[in-house]
Amino acid sequence: MAIRKRNIRISVRLNRQEHRMLKEKCRQTGLTIEGLVRNLIDGCEIRPRPPDSYKDLAREIAAVGNNLNQIAHTANSTGYVSHAQMEQVVLIMSRIWKLVQERI
Repeated sequence: MAIRKRNIRISVRLNRQEHRMLKEKCRQTGLTIEGLVRNLIDGCEIRPRPPDSYKDLAREIAAVGNNLNQIAHTANSTGYVSHAQMEQVVLIMSRIWKLVQERI
């Protein structure tokens, strides 16, 4: 049987408004009540959870970044970058910027 690392239980009484505010803070951050309290005790700054669209943005930027890495790898291995490759890099960077602006 495993021994719990956290074996001290604390009970706190809240009024309805405080409880509502606590639940809303948990909803905004995506943390459980326990997780929120532990983070506050640790002195962490509690911020709202980023929107789900940020995950999609990160995935799209990663895919575009892979294309950029392939061009960089070719340029490093050959010691040469063609005009077409440079145009592709500019297009890739423009696409990344456009993706970021659409999500902000």
